[in-house]
Amino acid sequence: MMTILYEVGKNLYVNVTNRCPCACTFCIRNNGDGAYGSDSLWLDREPSLEEIISAFKQRNLSKYNEVVFCGYGEPLERVDVVVEACKYLRENSNCKIRINTNGLANLIHNRNIVPELKGCFDIISVSLNAGCEESYLKVTRPKFKEGSYHAMLEFAKECKNIAPKVIFSVVDVISKEEIELSQNVADSLQIPLRIRKYDT
Repeated sequence: MMTILYEVGKNLYVNVTNRCPCACTFCIRNNGDGAYGSDSLWLDREPSLEEIISAFKQRNLSKYNEVVFCGYGEPLERVDVVVEACKYLRENSNCKIRINTNGLANLIHNRNIVPELKGCFDIISVSLNAGCEESYLKVTRPKFKEGSYHAMLEFAKECKNIAPKVIFSVVDVISKEEIELSQNVADSLQIPLRIRKYDT
């Protein structure tokens, strides 16, 4: 059975794709045993918009603090579906909506998709992952290579114009020095930094 929605604490997570342009060193995709077919979050196929909405209808959305677009892949690989799913949530619930993204959607789609996200999210969380381009490329290993770090920062800056809140995140497995450098970058862009605990 395909897991489209899953709960973490008081939040409801939306799993829309396995696809991702990155191969982060800390990602479970790279550190697991590779048996994704046995993992309930690994999708055999991508759910349709209709299937996502049907899954929402089976939940009492009012019980959740947030609905979060985040799964094994980068949700904005499917930006059109995500936008339409958010429209459904806006029309049929009062829940807050967040997306966890690597910030590379403009490179993925070869266009600026930020204006398309206006009104969709209360919080856009962008994975900063490092305090400079060199470290970012080593940790994140994006398929777009050089320029990815700058594209991610520009994405985050532009999102400040269309969302109530934008935050950066780093995982606590990177070094203390790298976290400090990341904090400096976040401060320079006036975007809060959240240090995420890595759950093995």
